Amino acid sequence: MQDLIEALEQKRADARIGGGQARIDSQHAKGKLTARERIQVLLDEGSFEEYDMFVEHRCSDFGMEEQKIPGDGVVTGHGTINGRLVYVFSKDFTVFGGSLSRAHAEKIVKVQQMAVKNGAPVIGIFDAGGARIQEGVDSLAGYADIFMENVLSSGVIPQISVIMGPCAGGDVYSPALTDFIFMVKDTSYMYVTGPDVVKTVTNEEVTHETLGGASVHAKKSGVVDGAFENDIEALIQIRRLIDYLPASNRDKPPARPVHDSFDRQEMSLDTLVPPNPNTPYDMKELITKVVDEGDFFEISPQFGGNIICGFGRIEGSTVGVVANQPMTLAGVLDIDASRKAARFVRFCDCFNIPLVTFVDVPGFMPGTKQEYGGLIKHGAKLLFAYAEATVPKVTVITRKAYGGAYDVMSSKHLRGDVNYAWPTAEIAVMGAKGAVEIIFRKEAGDPEKLAARTKEYETNFANPYVAAKRGYIDDIIMPHNTRKRIATSLRTLKNKSLTNPWKKHDNIPL
Repeated sequence: MQDLIEALEQKRADARIGGGQARIDSQHAKGKLTARERIQVLLDEGSFEEYDMFVEHRCSDFGMEEQKIPGDGVVTGHGTINGRLVYVFSKDFTVFGGSLSRAHAEKIVKVQQMAVKNGAPVIGIFDAGGARIQEGVDSLAGYADIFMENVLSSGVIPQISVIMGPCAGGDVYSPALTDFIFMVKDTSYMYVTGPDVVKTVTNEEVTHETLGGASVHAKKSGVVDGAFENDIEALIQIRRLIDYLPASNRDKPPARPVHDSFDRQEMSLDTLVPPNPNTPYDMKELITKVVDEGDFFEISPQFGGNIICGFGRIEGSTVGVVANQPMTLAGVLDIDASRKAARFVRFCDCFNIPLVTFVDVPGFMPGTKQEYGGLIKHGAKLLFAYAEATVPKVTVITRKAYGGAYDVMSSKHLRGDVNYAWPTAEIAVMGAKGAVEIIFRKEAGDPEKLAARTKEYETNFANPYVAAKRGYIDDIIMPHNTRKRIATSLRTLKNKSLTNPWKKHDNIPL
């Protein structure tokens, strides 16, 4: 028996060394952790239970039958994050460059299926060179199996991808199908085709970083939801994110003890909105002063900066926050902001997370660039997402809510449950100056008359009272009481029951 135990321990030791010490040293030299080290940082100490440690590929072409390493380039299993169950797979670049074989794919599919069955998030850590060319179509079939599980799992369990090295070709589509993607600066990149192929096909010379680095996808393309400085920071932030999320669509958002009083007043909010309606202010100040203990996890902070999305807590329970940001493009809705917020709203609705929306929006971005880019369809995505959502929705209009953008931002007309406005709110088709110039265009040559008309329009429309008279605003509240009013509203909506008409699935304007 002792011999068998020692033999098992030796086999485990062989599997844990992956591609060997030289390749592990090479990984460290690049500033990257190994697949197993990443799992150790991500999960609670001692909680990881590994599956399929001894799996090997079954390829016999190109001399591959003589190159077999236990685990076959991916480490899979389950563990806990702050005591809550998660499933994880971590690609091992030291073994065949982390390339995907049929056996490798089967390991990933197994944990994906177990995660759905047991109602727990799945976290994928990517550091790989794409398909294993020696396996041909078997490798492609393996990718498709993973993609299928990604699709079937969507809206059932949270799926999170962390790009911590190369992620190219077929490898990119699994992360693209998940709920959130994060990258590590300087050491990770994502693209469908690499620099060499790009040069051959388009004669364009690009580097790995300029083609698909974190600086590109976190700021320009919006493909990823955040970029972190190094492996350690990325994994710690994923632990933090998991704390906000329910384990599956069968669960309510997690709640934790909180020492922040629900009726805490923030007197500074009474002067947050400047007297000049064209002067910007930082909407993040409002968010951090309303959520529990100022703790806010922002999603895609570098992309679509004119809208803020992220997770906070009210009375210990998770809420999704969406807010226009006057500091960037005056908080206008454009293509990027609409796409970003629509996807976030739909995630929250999938996983029973209430939505808190702060509104200061002057409208949709005008111009040929936006129109040619499909602003109509992209803006409709956000409208669709809010209208479709059945979770509790609380909205606070702080300043401008103009035109169709007023409707889109979780208005009462899109089944907003509780809609508040600050006394500084201006709810109208457009700003007073623009409205007067259209309505009274015949008086354009008389500045005094126009000024009087503008004043009249502001008095009649540039305030929250007209909307409040019609019941579109439930109450006009003091800014310093915003946290209390939101918390009280969420309490009343705790057992909200609302269903949409039966359908196979909707047809969101993609």
